[in-house]
Amino acid sequence: MDSLICSNIRVRYPQFSLELDIAIESGKLVSIIGPSGCGKSTTLQIISGLLPIQQGSIILDGKDITSLAVNERNIALVFQDYALFPHMNVEENIAYSLKLKNVKKKTRRERVNYYLDLVELSGYGTRKIGELSGGERQRVAFARALASDPTLLLLDEPLSALDAKKRKHLRKQIRSIHDATNITTIYVTHDQEEALSLSDLIIVMNDGKIEQIGTPQQVYYHPKNIFVAEFMGEGSLLNCNVFNNESLEVIGNSFTTHQSTCSSFFIRPEVISIVEQNLFTVASLLPHILFKKAIIENSEFVGGRYLITCNWQGQTMLTYSNSMPKENVITLFILMSNIHFFYN
Repeated sequence: MDSLICSNIRVRYPQFSLELDIAIESGKLVSIIGPSGCGKSTTLQIISGLLPIQQGSIILDGKDITSLAVNERNIALVFQDYALFPHMNVEENIAYSLKLKNVKKKTRRERVNYYLDLVELSGYGTRKIGELSGGERQRVAFARALASDPTLLLLDEPLSALDAKKRKHLRKQIRSIHDATNITTIYVTHDQEEALSLSDLIIVMNDGKIEQIGTPQQVYYHPKNIFVAEFMGEGSLLNCNVFNNESLEVIGNSFTTHQSTCSSFFIRPEVISIVEQNLFTVASLLPHILFKKAIIENSEFVGGRYLITCNWQGQTMLTYSNSMPKENVITLFILMSNIHFFYN
């Protein structure tokens, strides 16, 4: 069952327009990713009711909420700056929405303790907001949002102010909390690794439009277009006319199905291997391509392996290697099944 349906939504401003058509299944964690100014946060503000729409409808759990006020939608929104009340302690912040709903004091305390435990902040209830670290404040904001028992949870880059180590730890925690509560969640991020590791589904946006909706594996290995391919991670984009080059050897006939219509193709660096001449493996029996006489131009140690930048016939190709190649001129091996083709 779809928890959220945004149908034919159109919003136009003097310098920006947004088109939104999405359906999100109940209980899923969906990330929205794209460059700055593409409409990620605007999308959350439209869904939550903070911004009006000029066309279209928003259906939440079968109920049309298009015209409802923010406080009538049962949607919780966690902002980048957390928006915690500094004059209240942790417990009072989490219980705030429950108090507004006239939930009894005993029940409020039980739910606050439950969510403090869920976000691993048991014993922090009496602490002031100013006494907390950035990561602890983020978890309090998350607990406050969950305590309101929302139908939909919206997270607007909640980890952007934290350092890389804390972000990695907290994104795992967000995923485990989501799995424990099963609340439909939309998570806005600018971090590709974050989106890929957290999400059931990823929405890639650009210039106010959705470029692709798919699983992390689909948007990474099977991008719909060149924008998605290049935005979601490193890779090599080559024109299909390279197949006429004498420094390229195609093994197997599977390329003939692509040759007449493909305009370009894209390859992720982790599926490209550096091979020695006359080295044969079981994989060599499968359809593959050898890019011969690739010249190493640069290498970066990226922790546990090297990112190698090669120049092959004037085109840039990227690959990973566990060690630095002994020779500066190498051959690159790619299975045909790991190549993603774009068509005219």
